[in-house]
Amino acid sequence: MKKVYSIVRRIVLSIIILYCVNLIIYTSSVVIPINYASVGILSLLGLPGLISLLVIYFII
Repeated sequence: MKKVYSIVRRIVLSIIILYCVNLIIYTSSVVIPINYASVGILSLLGLPGLISLLVIYFII
């Protein structure tokens, strides 16, 4: 039960972080979509995952 709670908490925090980052960087017309892939990357990797999502966005 503790492990499930930890996983759900990381997923919810990842969604909140992505939403806040999108609010902050919206003025520069950069939007990271909140989908299964981006939430999964952010949940597993944390801050390096967020940075990698931003780098991938700017490269593509």
